[in-house]
Amino acid sequence: MEHALQKASLGKRIAAGILDGILICILATGFAFLLSVLLGYDGYNQTLKDGYSRYETQYGVSFDIPREELSDADREKWDAAYKALSQDEEVIQAYNVVLNLTLVIASVAILLSVLAWEFAVPLLLHNGQTVGKKVFSLGLVRVDGVQVTNLQLMVRALLGKFTVEIMIPVFVILMVFWGISGLIGPIVLLALLVAQAICLCVSKTNALLHDQMAGTAVVDISSQRIFRSTEDLIAYQKQVAAERAARQTY
Repeated sequence: MEHALQKASLGKRIAAGILDGILICILATGFAFLLSVLLGYDGYNQTLKDGYSRYETQYGVSFDIPREELSDADREKWDAAYKALSQDEEVIQAYNVVLNLTLVIASVAILLSVLAWEFAVPLLLHNGQTVGKKVFSLGLVRVDGVQVTNLQLMVRALLGKFTVEIMIPVFVILMVFWGISGLIGPIVLLALLVAQAICLCVSKTNALLHDQMAGTAVVDISSQRIFRSTEDLIAYQKQVAAERAARQTY
């Protein structure tokens, strides 16, 4: 006998998700700023900008204009400027450092914000609640109605939200931005979106990937009975069974 879950409405879940998403972005931006200062990102980025500007001025071109849109004469100057730029060791080093730091800062900032918001905050508010869930009276439980464990919160935040639902799209978007993904990037994003839709529609608890991975469900906290342990759940089930048996007529 299972205790029925009071599944949260899709509207409330979307609203809570939007609010939490905005607050996570703000938090991630703050972490990213602190990391960029600590790692000296602005200095390397300025060196890179100065290098581009120097060769643009020297050859009378702009790297912001696509080569295909230039006339033949301008293409020759563009090619010469780009060749000189690509042979400048200082610029190449700055480019590599900026590229690597961008990935590191983005990854670590998002990781810290997700862990803070999806793990630390629920530990303080209890019942798996973030600020968004608290505002819209939502909670998080195991699929059997027992309160979530710290391990489930960690799996949900680290593996589900951070790794699968955030970092995969982030890296794909960066690869598309840098022109190194081809069709693979959009296909991966589409596959992830389809997987989310299937989980939402097919699962009994309408759980997205992060909840599927952690074995959790989002519920209406105002009407959901949350058991503190499996033993409490079993005791409740026995009580209900006994009361039902007592009402039966033979």
